[in-house]
Amino acid sequence: MQTLACTIRLNTILPPELQARYQNPDVIRRILREARTIAIVGASTDSYKASHMVMSYLQSEGYRCIPVNPRAETILGERCYPDVRSIPEPVDVVDIFRPAPECPAIVEQAIEKGAQCVWFQLRIVNLEAAERAERAGLTVIMDRCIKMEHGRYAGSLHWVGMNTEIITARKMRRWF
Repeated sequence: MQTLACTIRLNTILPPELQARYQNPDVIRRILREARTIAIVGASTDSYKASHMVMSYLQSEGYRCIPVNPRAETILGERCYPDVRSIPEPVDVVDIFRPAPECPAIVEQAIEKGAQCVWFQLRIVNLEAAERAERAGLTVIMDRCIKMEHGRYAGSLHWVGMNTEIITARKMRRWF
């Protein structure tokens, strides 16, 4: 009998075949290792919102985060842009914190921008948008939190009691 615990697998709503396609640990580690600039679509000025906390965490880990919010001037010291298309510099990852029906338009902008990856946050699932991104050559991560995945592979998520599914007797090394 399996007991419920804080495990990373409890956080997804995707069936196993889509988990294999959109939550591959090797792909996630590669994106976290190679990405430098992340557009946070749906970034919030409210410090209690997940998008704000994720952006703050990613900044503290050395990523350049660009907030996308048409109703804000700045978030966490960074100038906001109304959409991905308006960002004047290259973007590696477009991290989406918007409802699933808005994802196709965001993915189109990510494709136009030349992003390498679109990352749909927890509980944001839009298979049409994901397939469009894949057809355009973008890597797709879906129904995963970029902050949790970073913490998982950086070796810090287990400090707060989360089962990261990484078992080792060795001192944890960073994956990226």
